[in-house]
Amino acid sequence: MNVFKGKSLNVISDYSIDERRYFFRKVKELKDAIISSDEKKLDEFRINDPDFGIYEVFLENSTRTRESFRNAAKFHHAKVSELLTENSSINKGESFADTFNMLTGYENSIFIVRSTVEGLTKWLSEETKEYASRNGLKYAPSFINAGDGKHEHPTQELLDEFTFLEDNDMSFDSIHVALVGDLFHGRTVHSKADGLMLFDRVKVDLVAPDELAMPENYVEKMKENGFEVRSFKSIEEYIKSDDVANKWYFTRPQLERMGDKILQKAPLLRGAITFKKEFLPLIDPNTKFYHPLPRHKEFPTIPSFLDSTPFNAWERQAINGYYCRIVLISLISGKVGEDYVPKEREEEKSEKDYIVQVKPENTSKHSNYSEGVRPIKEGIVIDHIDKGENPAEIRKHMALVSSVLKLDDERGGEWISKGQDGRYKGIIFRPGYIDIDRKSLKRLAAVAPGSTLNIIQDGNVIYKYRTHMPPRIYNFDDLECKNENCISNAKNKEGIPSMFYKTKDGHFSCAYCSTFHSFKEIWKKGK
Repeated sequence: MNVFKGKSLNVISDYSIDERRYFFRKVKELKDAIISSDEKKLDEFRINDPDFGIYEVFLENSTRTRESFRNAAKFHHAKVSELLTENSSINKGESFADTFNMLTGYENSIFIVRSTVEGLTKWLSEETKEYASRNGLKYAPSFINAGDGKHEHPTQELLDEFTFLEDNDMSFDSIHVALVGDLFHGRTVHSKADGLMLFDRVKVDLVAPDELAMPENYVEKMKENGFEVRSFKSIEEYIKSDDVANKWYFTRPQLERMGDKILQKAPLLRGAITFKKEFLPLIDPNTKFYHPLPRHKEFPTIPSFLDSTPFNAWERQAINGYYCRIVLISLISGKVGEDYVPKEREEEKSEKDYIVQVKPENTSKHSNYSEGVRPIKEGIVIDHIDKGENPAEIRKHMALVSSVLKLDDERGGEWISKGQDGRYKGIIFRPGYIDIDRKSLKRLAAVAPGSTLNIIQDGNVIYKYRTHMPPRIYNFDDLECKNENCISNAKNKEGIPSMFYKTKDGHFSCAYCSTFHSFKEIWKKGK
């Protein structure tokens, strides 16, 4: 069985570490064969099928990436089509679903999509699969994300990793890399939060002023992945530090996206991330510089005086994009990959149930839940809400909990208590019969993890549940990703239900755009 055949690449983690290591061995084989003109070896990679359809859909301009894929497709002697988006109805309000479902019906095997909409290809891979199933099509297409907004650029990450490997003597042992430039907007550096897991030991130095700093969710993800992470505000500060990296990855500052206040500081910001001649004596001459290209012609972070120096690895990096994309298409088509033997996946540790029923400690003490409010004989009490927060935040959160659980129209009230440990907590009580089913319990666990639900009958607590953050939350109409560029955000009008996964540090990450949210931020009512 070829595990790569038909497999989409929406984010870099769609391909496991072991799968990518296999991929890079194949890229090296191909590159060596092209350099030596070994046609027999090249035929092992070439699809050589004019009916194999590859469709380029670039909703955002990128000559370099588009032409790289186009030439990779030509190597395969495959059919290449392009959607001319300038005149397409996709720019006149047509839904993405209708556009790509229609093209799926024309027997296209691979879609290569670039867009400002984050998470688009992940959703399209799901949507077109359902479309193909509904209409009896023999297969669903695969998707390659060629860059989506500020999210990821996984094929760029593949060619970056391969170039790093070449300069690492093809060793996966360790890497030390400095990421320099606009780390806020740079999707190529965002892909490295998971991509650099390719190496056994990873040290990352983030070099950017505060205005261009790496978003916190990607920094947190790097740390969760075991990376050693350091931050510096400028190259000048960085080169004065101990243990400077021997690999520097530069990105172009995209200050035009950040408004007039930032543009007024443009010379200062550019100066912090631009390499200068006076830095040359201060770094190891074996250091390599990388850049996803193109550089800004007026304000390049890697100036042209470095082009003819041994620091230049960015030109070879760009050429490697051709080789990597040839092999990626070979894998997805099933031409290559039969000899790959997947590693047996380690059994995931089962996460503790996020809703735990416990025996009430002492039913005669239920009146303590309401602290001076007349005890209820029948109803519910939700305790330990937002424990440790200040009273104003707790009150705000209790209003959200009441709204999410649809308790606003019920009798009862809210109360703030102070425990023996001196910390405040919120209590919601509602008298009368209230139906709390499993779905409502899941909502409670998501909106108020750590809280306790007590169900009271005849003056006694008959059921008690403790809640923890669920591993994922979905299938609720009032969920929403706060990132307006996300395909699931209501602003994009695609009607896609939001879905979130729990992160190791206790956030919810959007399943489409990876934006981190607190458990209070994923609800429409919580805006």
